[in-house]
Amino acid sequence: MNPLVVRSAIVAALGGLLFGFETAVISGTTEDLERVYDIGGFWLGFTVATALLGTIVGALIAGKPADRYGRKKVLFGIGVLFVVGALGTGLVTNLWLFMFFRFVGGIGVGVASVVAPIYTAEVAPPKYRGRLVGLVQFNIVLGILLAYLSNYILASTLPGDIAWRWMFMVMALPAAVFFLLLFTTPETPRWLYMVGRRGEAVETIHRLTNSRDEAEFEIREIEQTLANDAEAARAPFFVRQNRKVILLAVAIAAFNQLSGINAILYYANDIFRMAGAGDNSAALQSVVVGVVNLVTTMAALTVIDKIGRRRLMLIGSIGYLVSLGALAVVFTVYDGQFTGASSVMVLAALVVFIAAHAFGQGSVIWVFISEIFPNRIRARGQSLGSLTHWVFAAVVSWTFPGIAAALGGGAAFALFFVCMVGQLVWVLKVMPETKNVPLEEMEQNLGIQLSAEDVAAARSGPRGH
Repeated sequence: MNPLVVRSAIVAALGGLLFGFETAVISGTTEDLERVYDIGGFWLGFTVATALLGTIVGALIAGKPADRYGRKKVLFGIGVLFVVGALGTGLVTNLWLFMFFRFVGGIGVGVASVVAPIYTAEVAPPKYRGRLVGLVQFNIVLGILLAYLSNYILASTLPGDIAWRWMFMVMALPAAVFFLLLFTTPETPRWLYMVGRRGEAVETIHRLTNSRDEAEFEIREIEQTLANDAEAARAPFFVRQNRKVILLAVAIAAFNQLSGINAILYYANDIFRMAGAGDNSAALQSVVVGVVNLVTTMAALTVIDKIGRRRLMLIGSIGYLVSLGALAVVFTVYDGQFTGASSVMVLAALVVFIAAHAFGQGSVIWVFISEIFPNRIRARGQSLGSLTHWVFAAVVSWTFPGIAAALGGGAAFALFFVCMVGQLVWVLKVMPETKNVPLEEMEQNLGIQLSAEDVAAARSGPRGH
């Protein structure tokens, strides 16, 4: 593989690592936030969720600047947002300023979730594209683990009144490295073509490929893709033929967060403390959760094309029910009177939960959404799925502390359990298998082929959104 391709993909994937780090780092600081800013319950949830509100904004606005200014310049902007967000949250002493800088970091996460995979896909040759784009997902999970590990080390070595501030600020270091490494990567040939800089695009393609034949193939592919995209821009989206795939995308994205995954990632230390663990023990147990998340994600990515998306979702759904059911029972029975044995039960249940998520929803969601939408509306379908995912993430993360404080941890986990009963029914009754199904056949199977009337409308001008 071309060394420049590898370097560019790795650098872009660092955006995913920052994404994961930003997602999980808050888990080690929530107790200090309650103490320093005198908040709890729903206000703690809202403070945590401000990053997710920023993520929603970032995901919504990422496309236009990426198309106007280029993928690389937007990646530079992501680096700046992460540095500013990390330093700001660690240094300020005012709650509203803290939330503002959490929001800024969240915008970086949202933009990274859109632009990092796009950049990687556009510099990678078709033969290696799947694996290189997969680096972004791998780095998100790795970033979560590194956040938990960093929190544990800082909590163990620094005084409690400043450790939580360094937990936020330490992310500025990898963000700065990401920013500097971007100077060693090229702009994507596809964007250069889009803005009419064909000469630069061809030169970049030759740098990214290993032979003239490979370069010429890349040039033909880009030109064909741009022609198809021009046609796709006029294709209708919110029409009757697309209703089924739209509902499938919204459903899997909503269920992803109704499992409680982000609540557990954000409040892992709090959950362990609720179960009777000390601060250092809670931080160390979070590291265990991060390791399980990473290992199980890697395992799922090796088998997803062999055993299928639907079977992974089925296994994950059963794992959800077992783990969430156990958590609901343990927190209800032992509420306020946890013993060593019950604390171990909580850790074991959370490990099963994380493994179930990583093996099921975590590995399937973005693959499934990208497959069910036909080429003409795939970008908009992916955006809808992403928006749904982040909106539900914000709602769940905001409400979890309040529900746990008002009704107890058992009730909160029972609520997630009920939602996952719904997911199991959806997987069994509704979710189609997309493994090894050609896209043309997929459209026919799902009943989303455009009628002659819709095709004529798409060619004559815009319709729908």
